[in-house]
Parts: sequence; structure tokens; C-alpha cells
Amino acid sequence: MANPKHKISKARRDKRRTHYKLAVPTVVLCSQCNEPKRPHYACLSCGYYNGREVVEVKGKAAS
Repeated sequence: MANPKHKISKARRDKRRTHYKLAVPTVVLCSQCNEPKRPHYACLSCGYYNGREVVEVKGKAAS
């Protein structure tokens, strides 16, 4: 079985791992109810997307 010939320093190892980090999700405000939501997704609060209702939300007050 192959083994490394030299020890990899912590700096060299950590440089390789610089891209392993979490990204902060993008958040926009819903145009109908002004609740925060993910872009290009239907709003979880009111069920609207692109100015029209696309999802029926349970517990939403009938207007």
C-alpha cells in the first residue's frame, strides 16, 4: 500500500481545504408580504411567486 514519503505541513494541508466552507444563503423580501424568502422560490408565508399565488398555504387567513 502506498504511503506518503514526507509529512504534509499543517499550512499546506489547510491551504488545500480553504474552499470547504459554508456559504450564506441569499435572502430577498417577498413582494406580497415582505417576509424574507429565497430568490426564485415561492414564498413560504403567503405562497406567492412572481406576483401570483402558486402554493396554497395552510393556516393563511382568507382575504
